[in-house]
Amino acid sequence: MTAGRWMRGALVLGLFSLLAACSSLAGGRGAGGIPVVKDLAPIASGTMRPYQVRGRWYTPKDQPNYDEVGMASWYGDAFNGRPTSTGERFDMHALTAAHKTLPLPGLVEVTNLTNGRRIVARVNDRGPFVDGRIIDLSREAADELDMRRDGVARVRVRYLGQAPRLGGGTVLRAEAPRAAEPQPVQRAAVQPAPIQTTSQPYSAPQPAYTAPPAYTPPPAAATPAVPIGGSYWVQAGAFRDPGAAQRIAERLGARAKVDETGGGYRVLVGPWIDQAAAESARQAVMARGFADALLISGG
Repeated sequence: MTAGRWMRGALVLGLFSLLAACSSLAGGRGAGGIPVVKDLAPIASGTMRPYQVRGRWYTPKDQPNYDEVGMASWYGDAFNGRPTSTGERFDMHALTAAHKTLPLPGLVEVTNLTNGRRIVARVNDRGPFVDGRIIDLSREAADELDMRRDGVARVRVRYLGQAPRLGGGTVLRAEAPRAAEPQPVQRAAVQPAPIQTTSQPYSAPQPAYTAPPAYTPPPAAATPAVPIGGSYWVQAGAFRDPGAAQRIAERLGARAKVDETGGGYRVLVGPWIDQAAAESARQAVMARGFADALLISGG
C-alpha cells in the first residue's frame, strides 16, 4: 500500500469515528435538541389501567398530541431511591417527572413559561394528585428550569413519545419568554417644580419598585405555621398504632420520623428552615397519597 492510500484510509476511518461520536451525543444532556429514540422501552406492565386516588378516577392512555399549559411542582429528598410506578428507582438527580395519565415510561418537553428554560424529562411515575398541578418534576429538573426556589412554576408540557430503555432526559436551548403586550403611555400635565435656591446637592428621583406577585399555595387545613426554633415539618399523618406509624415513616424516606405525642404517634418529614421548601415537601407528600398532610412548625 502506498503512503497516499494509507493516508486516505486513515482519513476515512477518522471520519467514521467522528460521525459515531456525534450520533452518540445527539441525545445527550445539554446537546440542545430533542433526543431521537431508537431503543424504545416497553410500556410498564399495569401502568395503563384506570386507577383511583382519593375518590377520583384516572384513565391513562396514549396521547400523541398531548400539549398542555399548567402548574408544575417538584419532589426530591423524601422519595429519593424509592420505587416509581414503572418499578425504576426515583433519582432526584436525574431529569425525571410524574404524570397522571401519560404512558410510562415516556418523554415530555417541559418549558418554564416565565424564563423560557426547557428540558426533556423521562416520565416514570404517577402524580401529582393535587388540584391545579399537571406535572411533578425531580429536583434536578426543577433546578434546570430554575423553579425550585419558588416551589411551583407555570409550564408547557408536550408529549414526545415513548422513552428509551435508559435515560432520555436532556437540557434544551432556552426560548425567549413571551413579552408582555405594550401598554399605551398616559401623559399628564405636570406643573413645573419651584427652583431650589439652597445649596443642597441634587438627587434624581428613583422610580418606585413594585415586586411581582408571589405564588400563594392553596391553604392547608391547619393553623398557619409560626417558626419555632426556625424549623418547619410536614406531618404526613397521626396514628394510634406505633407500628403503622413506623411503616409510613419508612415509606417516606430518611427524613421521616415518628414522634410520640398525647398518646398518639405522628409521622413527620423534615425539617426545613425555609417555609417555601417545606410547602413544596408537603405537596410532594400529598402527591404520594397523604391528602391530609399538614405544614407545622417545630417538631
